Amino acid sequence: MPDVALIMGSPKDAKLVEVAKRVLEKFGVSYEIKVLSAHRTPDALREYVEYFEKNGGKVIVAFAGWAAHLAGVIASYTVLPVIGVPLATSALSGFDALLSMVQMPKGVPVAVVAVNAAENGALLAVHMLSLSDEKLKRELINYRKEMAEAILEGS
Repeated sequence: MPDVALIMGSPKDAKLVEVAKRVLEKFGVSYEIKVLSAHRTPDALREYVEYFEKNGGKVIVAFAGWAAHLAGVIASYTVLPVIGVPLATSALSGFDALLSMVQMPKGVPVAVVAVNAAENGALLAVHMLSLSDEKLKRELINYRKEMAEAILEGS
């Protein structure tokens, strides 16, 4: 079982999921990608989330636009960390998706990154995994150093 599940509500979201995939690959984190909808495939979504948790999956990153219930519905099925990535697919440019994800009821938390911030969604998953993986933690520290060096070299 991979450590991270990347779940998108629609195949149209694949471009941003690809960004997250590249981040996970950079850090050597195993993942799988699923297209499951909170509204159109609720039974299949529940079955997959339960299967993922039961078989050792560790973090779920959910990509959704519009009303964006995907992350919240996933969080209702599991105690695994769920990271929501709101997408700018609606007339409200993702603001509706952002609010849907951050306004979760007490007891069912979802971590949320900025609209279209697929890279940060994947990085947050890596950070969570690094809590029990020293090698991954060192790689994150080096990644941060490289970012700082790139900024300083550019100034």
